[in-house]
Amino acid sequence: MKDTSGDFFALLFQMKNIVRWGLMYNTQQENLSEHAAECAILAHALALIGNDRFGKHFDPLRLLGAGLYHDMNEVLTGDLPTPVKYYNEDIRRSYKEIEAVSEEKMLSLLAPSLQKEYRALLDLTPEEKKIVKGADKLCAYIKCLLELERGNKEFAVACRVNERSLKAFGSEEVDYFMEHMLSSFIKNIDEVSL
Repeated sequence: MKDTSGDFFALLFQMKNIVRWGLMYNTQQENLSEHAAECAILAHALALIGNDRFGKHFDPLRLLGAGLYHDMNEVLTGDLPTPVKYYNEDIRRSYKEIEAVSEEKMLSLLAPSLQKEYRALLDLTPEEKKIVKGADKLCAYIKCLLELERGNKEFAVACRVNERSLKAFGSEEVDYFMEHMLSSFIKNIDEVSL
């Protein structure tokens, strides 16, 4: 049996070609690779915050990996804009099915021993899923804040929607991050403590 694992990794390297926020003017383009890295950083941070501040028992490295691969299905589907993806329940449900098929197609390219390892990063507990989703939502909000800070009013509504969503999200880790760390993201490099 031929090992097609290389095809999996080659497809992952295509994430840099998937542009995010495609319906909006951006002062700085963002691709899926960049988003995955940022989401991984924040998922790891939220896990550490949960453990350190709230007595949780997350595996921060597992959540780092989960954050990195959380949107890998978009290599095959592309990034469907949020207003379309969540337009109604039928579209949302159908797109979830498409994402699941895409994820399975990607995983099927791996040797069986590797499939187990990557599947473990995608099969999360509800608490772990919430951490990765919180990181994903924070990434979107930070993007909006940065665009507004650069004078791009195109992101004003998205910023308000993301802020409301995060405030209602119900995560101690996300709340802590927003209260203690979020303001650093709109500082310029000279204002950040070096």
